[in-house]
Amino acid sequence: MAQSPPRSGQPPIQQLQTVADLLETPALAQIYAHILQHGPVTVSDLVGDLDVPQGTAYDYVQNLETAGLVEKTREQRPYEYDAESIALTLSTDGETQTITPALIAAVARRDEDEDIDVYIERHGLDGLAVALEYAYEYVDGTVNHRIAARELDLSPLEAEIILQALEPVATEYADAAV
Repeated sequence: MAQSPPRSGQPPIQQLQTVADLLETPALAQIYAHILQHGPVTVSDLVGDLDVPQGTAYDYVQNLETAGLVEKTREQRPYEYDAESIALTLSTDGETQTITPALIAAVARRDEDEDIDVYIERHGLDGLAVALEYAYEYVDGTVNHRIAARELDLSPLEAEIILQALEPVATEYADAAV
C-alpha cells in the first residue's frame, strides 16, 4: 500500500480511516471534493455552496483537518481551508485499486445521482473505480458504451447509464487522470 505524503504528518492509518469515512459518507466526500476543487474556502462558503447544515460542515471540516486532508490557509476568522490531493493505492491478492480525488467526487454524487448509488450497490466501490477509468476514455472518445459494457461485463444500457452519470466527474478530473 502506498500513499501520498501527508502535509500534516498524521499517521497513515489515521488518514486511511478518514479516507474510508470519505467513501462511506457522501456528504463528507462532497465537502472534501468541493474544498479540493474550489479551495481555499470558508465553512460559510461550504454551507452556501453545498446547502449543508453549518454544524455538519464544521464537524466534517474538523475531521478532515485532523486527518491532514485539509488545512487552514488563513489563521484568522473566518478560517479558510484548502485540501490535499490524495492517492491511496491498495493491493490485496493481486488486485490493486487507487483511491483518487475523482473517485471520492464520484462517491460524493451518490446522494444526488441515483444511477451512481444503484451502481455502487450492485458493483461496489471497486466497480465504481473501474467504471470511472472507462468514463475518462468515454469522455475523450476512445471508448464507447458498447466497449465499456463488454469490458465491464455489463449490459450496454447499464454501461451507458453509468458512463453518463460519471461523465461530469471524468470531465472535471480529466487533467488529474493523465
